[in-house]
Amino acid sequence: MSNPLISDVRERYARNVTAHAGIHEARLRAAFAAVPREKFLGPGPWSIARPRRGGYVMSGSDDPSLVYVDALIALDAVHSINNGEPSAHAAWIAALGLKSGERVLHIGAGTGYYTAILAELVGPSGHVEAFEIHPALAARAREYLADRANVALCERSGAAGPLPPADAIYVNAGATSPLDVWLDALAPGGRLLFPLTDESGAGGMLLVTRLKSGGWAARVVSGAAFIDMIGGRESKAAKAVRAAIRSGGAGEVRSLWRDDRREAQDWLRGEGWRLSRAEAEGVCN
Repeated sequence: MSNPLISDVRERYARNVTAHAGIHEARLRAAFAAVPREKFLGPGPWSIARPRRGGYVMSGSDDPSLVYVDALIALDAVHSINNGEPSAHAAWIAALGLKSGERVLHIGAGTGYYTAILAELVGPSGHVEAFEIHPALAARAREYLADRANVALCERSGAAGPLPPADAIYVNAGATSPLDVWLDALAPGGRLLFPLTDESGAGGMLLVTRLKSGGWAARVVSGAAFIDMIGGRESKAAKAVRAAIRSGGAGEVRSLWRDDRREAQDWLRGEGWRLSRAEAEGVCN
């Protein structure tokens, strides 16, 4: 039986995190209110990140109301693997613009909390395929998501193929490029959102949209910091990401091009791809 008090706490939490993210979307607020965060964290007390001082502080007890805060909470404190900041994820998930019935890939699912929120948004007619490479986290995610008929858990890397066709891909580990395997999985109109990060794990959330005209729109949604993706990083590319970020102009990115040309409006170049300030192919100014 659900606890009415915790339900009220979740409702307030959902309002707070979406408001903090600047998102006023009833569907997203309802998704955050519907998913019990404590279920995906394991038994308390919990290690809650201290944003200003660094490190973690233990919650005072195993009272589940204590996890309904806009903060990172450790899943594996030794390896700095966390259940991410809810308001940041709210903003990023909102940027994906998920619709009922869509097919979503969640790469770097952890124990499945944000997977469950994605599942709420696409509804019973949609489907979420979650990928988690760490066996212990994958085992927990499989257990916690077992009651969701529209979710499948894959204990493997989401940086390698084959991947099923998708309307949206949400990546929660830092990569140094938009991987071909992700782009190739997107249906026309599909969206990829992933952390494009340098050697330190810092960078920005890059949203790439496969246009029906054949081009690729792109924009940096916000800054971001994530743990590294296994199989999604290359040292030369990481240095190029750092140089581009330091040069400024991330907010001017408008398109992704899958070629090796060099154009004056390029912001960042990699092997076989580049981010540009020019509008995407097929987009009129």
